[in-house]
Amino acid sequence: MEFTAKQIAQVVNGEIVGDENAAVRSFAKIEEGQAGAISFLANPKYTHYIYETKASVVLINKDTKLEKPVKATLIKVDNAYECVAKLLQIYEAAKPKKTGIDPLAFVAPDARVGENCYIGAFAYVGSGVVVGNNTQVYPHATLCDNVRVGSNCIINPHVCLYHDVVVGDRVILHAGCVVGADGFGFAPSENGYDKIPQIGNVVIEDDVEVGANTCIDRSTMGSTYLRKGVKLDNLVQIAHNVEVGAHTVMSAQVGIAGSTKVGQWCMFGGQVGVAGHSTIGNKVFIGAQSGIPGNIKDGKQLIGTPPMELKPYFKSHAVLKYLPDMYKQVNELQKEIDELKKQLKP
Repeated sequence: MEFTAKQIAQVVNGEIVGDENAAVRSFAKIEEGQAGAISFLANPKYTHYIYETKASVVLINKDTKLEKPVKATLIKVDNAYECVAKLLQIYEAAKPKKTGIDPLAFVAPDARVGENCYIGAFAYVGSGVVVGNNTQVYPHATLCDNVRVGSNCIINPHVCLYHDVVVGDRVILHAGCVVGADGFGFAPSENGYDKIPQIGNVVIEDDVEVGANTCIDRSTMGSTYLRKGVKLDNLVQIAHNVEVGAHTVMSAQVGIAGSTKVGQWCMFGGQVGVAGHSTIGNKVFIGAQSGIPGNIKDGKQLIGTPPMELKPYFKSHAVLKYLPDMYKQVNELQKEIDELKKQLKP
């Protein structure tokens, strides 16, 4: 596929500076740009690369200040990062997609597979499963009994959907993620721990993306929910009866304990941990490696364990390295005070 700068500018509503007929066939990072590639400049730290890049076309923000002439054709836009994301989506959608059921796949006689679907070799589609139109199920994926998957989904290799899981439209599940395993429910007894059956399911709504080896547990009763537009990174743990609100994003190794409710448009950095039965409000931003022991109101920006507002947290950490010396000084001062008190006694 080949596109000219003029065609690209029309798609992203951009202004061309240079040759409108410059043609591109691939994407590249600005520091690795080659002839025939399109790149972008969104972070000012990379501005110096624009003067030496060999990319044929570069998307840049309209407010970018350039100090020297640039060889590449420029397309000025309001937000270069958003525009390149849009172009990548168009590029990906234009790729031919596999269709058909591989003869080495197993599809139960009563399963219903929609039009233009792909079921790869050694994939398992169990009894009562429904797969929507244009969905792709890659090799070694497992869809257990009564799973429902919507249209235009991508189920990557070794994904496991336990029984009764519900997946909406345009969902991407990356390799090795497990949806619907039992929640961690055990009741202490004299002989150890009695397992509490987990009889609920998991519901994943439209436009969700789940990273590789992420686990989403089925509920004890009712459903564990990932609402519309949720994005989870690799190695995330969502426990039983959790509800993750629409358009919330979580980085790698986040863990959400059971029965917690997370609001909409939240952002959790890597390795954030949230205690069970908590309620997290909407538009809450939690910094990496924070530990959340309880409820948080809407709109908070917190970091640390226990979590603090950003300014107090960074101020306290600025003096943290001085604490050993301060501790020593306090002890010395205390000794001096005690000595003075002895001297002042009648």
